[in-house]
Amino acid sequence: MTKRLIASALLAWMLGFALFMLALPEPADPQRRTDGIVVPTGAAGRTARGLDLLEQGRARRMLVTGTAPGVTRADLARVAGHAATIACCVDLGAEAVDTRSNAEETAAWVRARGYRSIRLVTSNWHARRAALELGPALGEGVTVIVDGVPAQPTLTQAFNEYNKLLLRRVVLWGEKWR
Repeated sequence: MTKRLIASALLAWMLGFALFMLALPEPADPQRRTDGIVVPTGAAGRTARGLDLLEQGRARRMLVTGTAPGVTRADLARVAGHAATIACCVDLGAEAVDTRSNAEETAAWVRARGYRSIRLVTSNWHARRAALELGPALGEGVTVIVDGVPAQPTLTQAFNEYNKLLLRRVVLWGEKWR
């Protein structure tokens, strides 16, 4: 009985992981407009995509959440280009240190501006968990458009992200029943 239960759980985990990898979020409709764009720091391509969308007029402002303390707009412009766009329309959040605190920092930014919609620009393999964290932090009334930046995670990154997603879902489910 115990062996069957363990085998069933392992099979469910493996099938879930396969589905997780086969159905990674894709880039959102580039024509879709939102009030703001949120880019958690991390993997390559996120900031560039956010800045391109901002320059195309797809949002009013952009938050780069989780920047290292002391990073300035000028620093970002030196690395990413887009100096004029960064100077006028990009906010840097240095309070976040992980995905959960990225969500909290984002929620404060959204509330302060009265935004009703945001585009979450993050790596496709990270997008589900980032969006999962944003839901409770934002509460009702804010639409989140997930914009998955195509990336090639290592197998270890993918396993870790999948397990973090599962664990966070269990925690959030448990909090509902308290």
